[in-house]
Amino acid sequence: MNRLQSRIVWEGKWRLRVDSFRLPDGRLYERGHIEHPGAVVLAPIVPGDAGLAVLMLRQYRPALERTILELPAGTREPDEPWLLCAQRELREETGRRAQTFTPLGEVWAAPGLSNERMALFLAEGLSDDPLPMDVDEEIAVEVWPLAELAAMALDGQLDDAKSVAGILRAAHRLGL
Repeated sequence: MNRLQSRIVWEGKWRLRVDSFRLPDGRLYERGHIEHPGAVVLAPIVPGDAGLAVLMLRQYRPALERTILELPAGTREPDEPWLLCAQRELREETGRRAQTFTPLGEVWAAPGLSNERMALFLAEGLSDDPLPMDVDEEIAVEVWPLAELAAMALDGQLDDAKSVAGILRAAHRLGL
């Protein structure tokens, strides 16, 4: 394929770009995608009644028009180091600071429509240290047993992809 033109049609925290292509047979088509600075996903671990537990969020997602259960996560600023973003997002979304952050790898969020890369982190040794939440966030923090979340991720009860990846990688890392 040969890209003929590229234009930005919207810009905010991320950009919507539309590219025009010529196919090998001469036909033209357009494809839109999101240019994204990346995001972090956090698996904050706390002691629980039945072993290790995770701080999860119930957060309203306008694109879905509903509240979902998910791991804390957030968009990084352009060129912001992944770890600094993880530290900030944990404090903004859970009100906690972590003593240690262990990288759990990276994933593409939705490669068919975006270049967004998500860095996953295990966050341990938590203590209270809140930052103000973003003005557009409606978040409730809940404590969930890690083993229960891992089972939910495997059987389809947890349907947020970044949370499924983060929970399964955290459970594996912690030997569950």
